[in-house]
Amino acid sequence: MTPRPTKVCIIGAGCSGITTAKRLQDYGVAYDQFELSDDVGGNWYFRNPNGRSAVYESLHIDTSKTRLQLEDFPVPDEWPDFPSHRLMHDYFRAYVEEFGLRGGIEFGTAVERAVRRDGGWDVTLSTGETRSYTDLVVANGHHWSPRLPDYPGTFDGVLLHSHDYVSPFEPVEIRGKRVIVVGMGNSAMDIASELASPWMAQTLYVSARRGVWVLPKYRNGQPADKVMAPPDIPKDVALAASRELIRNLVGKMSDYGLPEPDHEPLSAHPSVSADFLTKAGSGDIHMLPAIERLDGLTVHLTDGSSVEADVIICATGYDMKFPFFDDAETDLHPDDDHRYPLFKRMIKPGVDHLFFMGLAQSSPTIVNLAEQQSKLLARLLTGSYELPSVEEQQRIMVADEQAHLEQYYAAKRHTIQIDFARYCLDLSDEIAAGEERAKASA
Repeated sequence: MTPRPTKVCIIGAGCSGITTAKRLQDYGVAYDQFELSDDVGGNWYFRNPNGRSAVYESLHIDTSKTRLQLEDFPVPDEWPDFPSHRLMHDYFRAYVEEFGLRGGIEFGTAVERAVRRDGGWDVTLSTGETRSYTDLVVANGHHWSPRLPDYPGTFDGVLLHSHDYVSPFEPVEIRGKRVIVVGMGNSAMDIASELASPWMAQTLYVSARRGVWVLPKYRNGQPADKVMAPPDIPKDVALAASRELIRNLVGKMSDYGLPEPDHEPLSAHPSVSADFLTKAGSGDIHMLPAIERLDGLTVHLTDGSSVEADVIICATGYDMKFPFFDDAETDLHPDDDHRYPLFKRMIKPGVDHLFFMGLAQSSPTIVNLAEQQSKLLARLLTGSYELPSVEEQQRIMVADEQAHLEQYYAAKRHTIQIDFARYCLDLSDEIAAGEERAKASA
């Protein structure tokens, strides 16, 4: 196949955008890259002036350093097992400098509109300029549009999303306050553990609709994700063994004063914490059922009880959004159940020249997901890889979703879940198959 002339538009310069840019640069593919902020790093840029970073001051990543590092840019040996957001941001900056990517990024520039046309896209920028591209790469992330619960009633205290939480003193002074953290995901557990010290919140509650399995960061002195089952072990065998290991490792959640989960270990995106179980078992964290309604400072709960609270912090997830696509283009937006199926989590079958990078909830990490996806993208754009038919893409997509999602209970947070290691093996197989298709059609 003769490669077609290409000029790619990349939206975003977080970890997904910069690794994609690096791959296209390696393959000699022309691109423009646009970043709303004044620096790279995306979600890992603390106090990002674009307002889209969810990083709080004490944040450390839950993935160990060897699992998150990029293939051709290893993390420094002296790094701790679980780096802080500052180290992560410095790492992405260093990556951009190492490979000469900064000059190709137009900072302070938003993509406000992207419209399909024959053979490509017309992209309108915040500068007012419209440019034309053969291909569009969406790497704008999916942790920037907070999803807040719509509780009946009114609250006279402070209600905020964890996205806006910075520290125990910002944006609201927590010392001496009665605080409810809503949710039991990773951000909820980090924030609750930080605020639960007796010298901080007067009372720290965690409200949840259901119990979860809380996993430790370490096993036998090693980061837990370093001893995950290898992807060549059959999934059902690995899952059964991992579930038994978790039960033996942490015991019953009720032993810590937490609600028992109504699902098996690893049937939800992992909630990982070094501190939460200890804080709960020490009586510093008090569990509540879900919130039913609000009345002044009184919070009514689904079991008929109520508590008084001054601050409610909702760690209740994010919506996938692509504000640059027209609302009328319904096939380019997630459905009401937050579902957004993609071929290899990259491509909407039947929509040409559009690619989504890093749009997954990946276990253990999303940091290097787009780096792997860009291997397929670069080969496709340069003609050495050929996609299967639209019908075959759809068939594969359905089978892939079933394989990745079958272990998880149905929830908005699980619609784009993947197992990183198994995904990478599968992606490699698809690249090889696509290269054979390209050779056959040459």
